[in-house]
Amino acid sequence: MTTFDDTDTNKNGVIEREEWRQLELEDKRRKMDDEDAKRDSQRKMVWFALSGMVMYPVAVVTCSIAGFDTAAQLLHDIANIYLVSVSALVGAYFGFNAYEARK
Repeated sequence: MTTFDDTDTNKNGVIEREEWRQLELEDKRRKMDDEDAKRDSQRKMVWFALSGMVMYPVAVVTCSIAGFDTAAQLLHDIANIYLVSVSALVGAYFGFNAYEARK
């Protein structure tokens, strides 16, 4: 069975207005589902990044308390790069959302 056969619901060999409307509605529904999935994945990404920012100092302190001084020092050394990168990521997310809202 082809896509045409699926679309031609009354099986008269012609795609009529009502069948086109059904196609358009299905297309709009799929686009809305895709946009929702995109927003959900972006939201999860930002929450993951923010939780990493919060947990980063905890990891440094934990390594220091556990006696892993070298690991704590290495984490401390890259902290400024990590925090700036995650802040830029979160800022870009909010910036692009604000930009899209104005469109």
